[in-house]
Amino acid sequence: MVSKINLLRLKEHGTVAEIRQDVIHVVGLTNCMNGQLVRIGDSADGVILGFDLDYVLVLLVGEASGIKPGDKVVTTMSEFRVPVGMEFIGRRVNALCQPIDGGGAIREDARYPIFGVAPSVLERVPLKEELQTGTKIIDMMKPVGKGQRMLILGDRMTGKTTLGVDAILSQKGRNVICIYCCIGKAEAALNRIVDLFERNNCWSYSLIVAATASEPMGQQYLAPYVATSVGEYFMYEKNANVLVVFDDFTKHAWAYRQISLLLGRAPGRDAYPGDIFYIHSQLVERAGKLNSDRGGGSMTHLPIVETLQGDIAGYIPSNIVSMTDGQIYTSSNLFGEGFKPAIDMGLSVSRIGNKVQWPAMKKLTGMLQLEFVRYKELERLTRIRAGASPEVEERLRRGRVLEEVLKQPENKPVPAEEQTIILFALNQGFLDDVDPEHVRSRLSALVQQIRQDTPELIDDLIRRRELTDAIKEGLHGHLKRFADSSV
Repeated sequence: MVSKINLLRLKEHGTVAEIRQDVIHVVGLTNCMNGQLVRIGDSADGVILGFDLDYVLVLLVGEASGIKPGDKVVTTMSEFRVPVGMEFIGRRVNALCQPIDGGGAIREDARYPIFGVAPSVLERVPLKEELQTGTKIIDMMKPVGKGQRMLILGDRMTGKTTLGVDAILSQKGRNVICIYCCIGKAEAALNRIVDLFERNNCWSYSLIVAATASEPMGQQYLAPYVATSVGEYFMYEKNANVLVVFDDFTKHAWAYRQISLLLGRAPGRDAYPGDIFYIHSQLVERAGKLNSDRGGGSMTHLPIVETLQGDIAGYIPSNIVSMTDGQIYTSSNLFGEGFKPAIDMGLSVSRIGNKVQWPAMKKLTGMLQLEFVRYKELERLTRIRAGASPEVEERLRRGRVLEEVLKQPENKPVPAEEQTIILFALNQGFLDDVDPEHVRSRLSALVQQIRQDTPELIDDLIRRRELTDAIKEGLHGHLKRFADSSV
């Protein structure tokens, strides 16, 4: 005899008592829990974010136009989950994982909680594999590992979004699934990213989760959690490497501050509530590299934070600096001087270091950062003092050459094998007699020659990731032939 098991489904019914913009006060819910999904009226959704003596505080995540006091609120004893699946790749969705690109419905493979639990220490392994960002100055001096949490911060219009997007462009053909999370940005800014993805054929491995400035505060608050949940599906279920770029956490904090004021929570420093640290830490701690028992997948986070007049000690920037594995600081002064990407090496840190770098690059970049920082300090001094000695002039010339090596146009990521060739040429004195203004064109011609003449050398370098004797000999031959042909 086969017994039938009937699932017990619990529902609670409440009533809307008051509406304050995107926050609704509900009465009659006595057994609900934080983070639970509720249905308001016939079509609106909300998530429970707090309680007081008389009300349950619900954050609306859709349109509030048709809601009025007295409407029925229904909840089930389950947490807020969103649909996830393979078909989300190549699509643009909102903070509820609903398509907003006009491409029709998306078939879901599962549903994941938006406030997921981070993997424990026992489920993680140390980071050993590099995530190539395609930005030379980062990959050479501040490498990012798969599973790392690397903060990108700086003033407005200093290239922060470009660094994050270039990291996505650089993952083409590298078996990394990329998620760009737009939080509180203008629709025009999002459209530029969409156009860039289309021009560079990124949709085969990328998706966008967007909550623009015109969307309700609830969606702006939930967007990064939803993006992380989508990434967790690929990491846990498909054992994939995932990259998530959050653009940006500053606007996420603004949205939460507005919500908290409506929730009646006491403001603290800069009017942010006391739990502002928690909302970001519970996000970034979900990144990491899983061990083989959990499938070996990884999720890398690149949160972006905007500073005001270079103040990295501000409340939100300093909070997020303390919870990430390093930071990349973009300087408005360097940007104004024409050094792009405008990354300040003195204030940028990677706590993973060169553990994840290619052995070839690790050998070639030993003193590179120190040399570059010394050059920038010397350059500042010589702006004040006139009549530098010949020795100082020569050091400045070498520094300008290095500066040109590190410069890079936006949305043109450079693969690690080309970076290794560039560093090898620099260390072998290939650029000693080259004027700084000709450095990039000369290096470009050299790399192009090697790719055309000996593609097997490039393939060998990609496979071995270190400078074997055969690779060194081949590169030396190219440097000599190129130098002879330039005479």
